[in-house]
Amino acid sequence: MSESRQVKLADALLRIAATRGLDQVSVREVASAAGVSIGAVQYYFSTKDEMLAFAFRQVVERTRARISGLDAVAGRRQALGAALRQLLPLDTQRLAECRVYLAFAARATTSPTLAAIQNATLTGIHEELRQTLASLPDPPPGLPALHPARDARLLLALVDGLMFDSVTAPTALPPAAAAEALDTYLERILPSGH
Repeated sequence: MSESRQVKLADALLRIAATRGLDQVSVREVASAAGVSIGAVQYYFSTKDEMLAFAFRQVVERTRARISGLDAVAGRRQALGAALRQLLPLDTQRLAECRVYLAFAARATTSPTLAAIQNATLTGIHEELRQTLASLPDPPPGLPALHPARDARLLLALVDGLMFDSVTAPTALPPAAAAEALDTYLERILPSGH
């Protein structure tokens, strides 16, 4: 199988999902959006579920690649904030990715294949956050100690909630407000003056 052809088809699927939702994704729609025949789509993906799983992995891999490319020179707290912002719909590209991610996450409630991808994604992000928090120096006396596993779970829940609200109610939680909420929480657990 040609990975680049599969990626082209996944890109077409993601465009459909971002603008019209996963319910509008079909082999016919993906073929039309990609400018190929239905047979070409079926050559690379024998089922719609296989195509959805590949596209979901593409969204996850692209986001993780962007996060891994961030520079931690400015400091761990700043790097952590920058990485978590990649999970929020703060620009057009991330808004489209977040719409697609939420659509896949919702579908994962009834699809064991997508649920496995979702579980692996959340487990991986949680572990990376836990490791980052565990690597930070102990806070000065008087400040609460970090609990890496718990605080990683809370950070992930915060970002997921901000993403959900920003995508589903953008006037109630515009991008600047979502970023500010993230910064406020990070300041509480990792004060910048210390």
